[in-house]
Amino acid sequence: MKLHEYQAKDVLSKYGVVTQPGIVAETPDEAVAAAEKLQAETGTNVWVIKAQIHAGGRGKGGGVKLAKSLDEVREKADAILGMQLKTHQTGPEGQLVRKVLVAGDVYEDGAKEYYIGVTLDRATSMNVIMASTEGGVEIEEVAAHTPEKILKVWVDPTIGLRAYQVTDLVNRLGLTGDVAKEARRFVSALYKTYEASDASLAEINPLLVTPSGKVLAVDGKISLDDNAAFRQADLMALRDVHEESPFEVEASSYGLNYVKLDGNVGCMVNGAGLAMGTMDIIKLAGGEPANFLDVGGAANPQTVEAGFRIILKDPNVKAILVNIFGGIVRCDRVAAGIIEAAKNVNIPVPLIVRLQGTNAEEAMEMLKASGVKMETAILLKEAAEKVSEALA
Repeated sequence: MKLHEYQAKDVLSKYGVVTQPGIVAETPDEAVAAAEKLQAETGTNVWVIKAQIHAGGRGKGGGVKLAKSLDEVREKADAILGMQLKTHQTGPEGQLVRKVLVAGDVYEDGAKEYYIGVTLDRATSMNVIMASTEGGVEIEEVAAHTPEKILKVWVDPTIGLRAYQVTDLVNRLGLTGDVAKEARRFVSALYKTYEASDASLAEINPLLVTPSGKVLAVDGKISLDDNAAFRQADLMALRDVHEESPFEVEASSYGLNYVKLDGNVGCMVNGAGLAMGTMDIIKLAGGEPANFLDVGGAANPQTVEAGFRIILKDPNVKAILVNIFGGIVRCDRVAAGIIEAAKNVNIPVPLIVRLQGTNAEEAMEMLKASGVKMETAILLKEAAEKVSEALA
């Protein structure tokens, strides 16, 4: 789950990360009031108005603007609020801007921008801190063109982040004196935020270092690990469903894992690994997967019906492949769910069902006796062939 910039900065501040002062606003009037408050508290006469959406590249899309007077704050906030902001991460449809962050300008002549982030390196099974002197630009661009400028520190989970690792990283960034001292505090606080919030990513870009010795986060991005939702209730309450696909929001309400894709074959499976394999089958059959839909290990008539409804909301779907392995969930239970769902949902496209595992034979008999129009398969190859026939 992603957080907005203003939410991420609140979390970062809680753990000691110094951030650019800012106040969120939903109307131009609120934006002006926020600017006045920041002026009174910090003395700033220049503000940055930032669109709050879950996507990068906001500045290039016109979602970040500088204001040098309160009248300009109102004007710029009015222009950004309600716009359909398009960036390389939103896709051509863009994302509606419902909130802006009014931030006090913190730049000084001679200030330098850096990048720093923490994530999990799956190859080493360790968290990795990445830093670069090339801040203010997309880290993917740096990695592609000048990978040697990305510095990395791996943190052994049995030991934790050590002071010497932080010192070494700050030294490699070329920071010295009091600035280096502040930077060490910053890095340690960022890592603490990452661990304490069960984040999958905590990223600052840019990290600003000023000639006067300030080290602070001008932007902030935090993505939370959904698997830790049970112990991060306060953070999960920050979820903004407006920033998510309505299909995915509906699916999550039923405990389904759904990701919309651009293909023509809907798929319903149990287990992420089987889902990936099923998408490969669809590709081999000459189709393209229209979605990733994992009903998990507790499939029942309600979740299966919900899965069909969500899949069929995609007008590009020309066939549906149900591929279930009965391990935790019995195949006959899934079959009962499919039969019950077919009574309540009109399925106007070819339906191919493959059930293997516990009580698979009983399940196939139930499906054949149900009268529901479908094709059944036992082998993966057979399922692929029937998908091909359905698309022909």
